Amino acid sequence: MGSKSCAWLAMLTLTIAAPLWADEVDEARDALSKKEDDADSAKALEEVFQAAEKSYTLLKKGERTLTYGFDYSLLRDTQVQTVRTGNNVFSVVSQAEAQHTFTNSFTFDYGIWDNLTFSMRLPLVAKYDTEREIDVYGLGDVSLSLRWQPWSSLRGRPVYTLYGTLGLPTGTSPYDINSDKDLATGSGFYSIGGGLNMSYVIDPVVLFGSLGYTYNVPVSGLHQVRGGRELNKVDPGSAINFSMGFAYALSYDVSLSTSYQMSHNFKPTYTFADARFDGTEQTSAIMNFSLGLRTSPNYIVNVNAGFGMTEDSPDVLLGLSMPLDIKGLKAQ
Repeated sequence: MGSKSCAWLAMLTLTIAAPLWADEVDEARDALSKKEDDADSAKALEEVFQAAEKSYTLLKKGERTLTYGFDYSLLRDTQVQTVRTGNNVFSVVSQAEAQHTFTNSFTFDYGIWDNLTFSMRLPLVAKYDTEREIDVYGLGDVSLSLRWQPWSSLRGRPVYTLYGTLGLPTGTSPYDINSDKDLATGSGFYSIGGGLNMSYVIDPVVLFGSLGYTYNVPVSGLHQVRGGRELNKVDPGSAINFSMGFAYALSYDVSLSTSYQMSHNFKPTYTFADARFDGTEQTSAIMNFSLGLRTSPNYIVNVNAGFGMTEDSPDVLLGLSMPLDIKGLKAQ
């Protein structure tokens, strides 16, 4: 396996298990307001914060939002495999990869209660490998999540939120394709995660952090040929993740957000028809920077750029997100 053979698994963990930071809207409004007659400006600034780091906000009961996101990532790697050519003769084969991934995603959020929000993310993936000249288009892995704030917020104290996630293998599985000629759009397995988010308002800054765990469900009943062997079962290994960052208001229409995300995936296990091998542990660390811009009174665009800090991380990350104003989604 290459040095980045499990990088997409680490990215999935960061995407599913650690994108959720808690916040309380009323507390942010109070902290950001400068005086009683400045309530409208404070509310505008609060909305920019929410757009720059959307996931630390819970919706009120009955509220619905739909957000469009576009993400690009570049992952360069050199795959090294030991291939059996017959009569128990093995040869080492290396192959360079440069995978460009474009993801268009739609995220639906619904406020079940004032302190409980449901989310569903639907990704559409286009992936190109410029070294091998292959590509794929299709649905990625759909994810579901719940965010719950068990305690009401108090001025001057951190706000805590518990979250749970479920990743569904709706994308093309890497274990159902010819890995030499095709690319996958999904992970190929279910994942279940949970954790704790925290945020703290210090005017004009919002601090946030997250700690979580993800269990990746083993996949069996496979019949994929890899390196001259038949792969029958994969245990992807569980993962722990951590993140921290802050959002800072430059004005009532502009904010900056910086975050650090880290995920450690424990050793995966590959079971072949005639042998069993353990993979290597993978650590993905990403530094990300976001800019929130208000383009109209009710419209905020958020752009971000980031880079990987380990060999198991994507080299380049770019993104954009914006709300979709659909009347049918608004609470009556």
